[in-house]
Amino acid sequence: MSETGKFIVVFKDGVTSAQIDDYASKVNQAGGDVKDRFDQGAGILNGFSATIPTSFLGNLQGDDLISYIEPDGVVTTQAL
Repeated sequence: MSETGKFIVVFKDGVTSAQIDDYASKVNQAGGDVKDRFDQGAGILNGFSATIPTSFLGNLQGDDLISYIEPDGVVTTQAL
């Protein structure tokens, strides 16, 4: 079984929900798991969070429609 990691995949402006659907399907078919879609509803971000096999991650990196991919994690803030 391939190792996996949790990532946020953000697409460039102008990428449609249908195109993002296609990428989400490919991630799932590769053994990943798309958790949250950010382009639907409030439209926070044009992308999704997913667990992605490291063997498939290279297929997404450098893709012309993807703006960036970053590790997903907890962010905390501290008031001054």
